[in-house]
Amino acid sequence: MKTRTMLVIAVLLIASAPVWAATDAASGFTTLKSLEGQWETKGPDGNPAVVTWKAISGGSAMMEQMPHESMVTMYHLDKDRLLMTHYCSARNQPRMQAEVSADGKTITFNFLDATNLASPADGHMHKMVLTLRDKDHFSEQWFFSQGGKDVHTETFQYARKQ
Repeated sequence: MKTRTMLVIAVLLIASAPVWAATDAASGFTTLKSLEGQWETKGPDGNPAVVTWKAISGGSAMMEQMPHESMVTMYHLDKDRLLMTHYCSARNQPRMQAEVSADGKTITFNFLDATNLASPADGHMHKMVLTLRDKDHFSEQWFFSQGGKDVHTETFQYARKQ
């Protein structure tokens, strides 16, 4: 009887896993939608820059447009996953999958695959960590990988443009 009960509990936990993942992905996407608007930051050169977040395609995707080198990052749900594609000035397009923290304030995007990347050793964005401080402030930490290791990290602090 004890084995049967344990088996039922295990099956229920396994069956419920996609529901939890979907909830995390959906809540993460809702968080990204709250960023719609314009945000002030400093570009890699230290000069002020404005980044625009915009809901597109009937609200099914979020577009982040960065003025430095005209890069664009697209975010969307794919069933129980929150994905992003970064259209990079390195001329490749890494896709990353999100992990949402328990408190929902940190969304970590980890490398999944990429287009226009001849080898995983070639230079590409490999990770991005978005951290919300409050409704008017967040940061992004981008990790550039080459030769299988992070060779450059850049952090941007954002304040909602009033």
